[in-house]
Amino acid sequence: MSDHGAPFDYHPLTEAEAGGETGWYSWNLVDRTRYNTAVLGELRVRGEGDRCRLRMFPERRHTNLGDNIHGAATLGLIDIALFATMHVIGSGNAGPSVTVELSTQFVGAGDPDRPLDAVTEIVRETGRMLFLRGECVQGEDVVTSYSGIVRKMKLRPAGKAE
Repeated sequence: MSDHGAPFDYHPLTEAEAGGETGWYSWNLVDRTRYNTAVLGELRVRGEGDRCRLRMFPERRHTNLGDNIHGAATLGLIDIALFATMHVIGSGNAGPSVTVELSTQFVGAGDPDRPLDAVTEIVRETGRMLFLRGECVQGEDVVTSYSGIVRKMKLRPAGKAE
């Protein structure tokens, strides 16, 4: 895994920091006032062969009135997982790109007392597009299945508006 110069706090975690597991990296924005970290909290990422696993640790603020993980928190995790996958196992920087499409099927309730993992694979990557699919899981329990398309954007020169 390489850094690709992304604006992420992307560094290996010790086994102690990763709860006794190995191979995890921090996946948090350097600017912690932005959505990823400010709303979803601390995120962890690791590559698992041809898949990327992005983990969040739900808190009460991520729950709905039924005391399950709110669908919006799950959708936020999935959207971030698309870019984490592009960065960790794809060929591109997870930087200036946009989600073109996201299709999600909620198939189970998320338990706020267990980590929620978005496990994503790349179906196809072209020069400008990335086609992905995955599942949000808690252990063997599937919470959502999803597919998405990301369009990779060109870096804009500093000071130039499009």
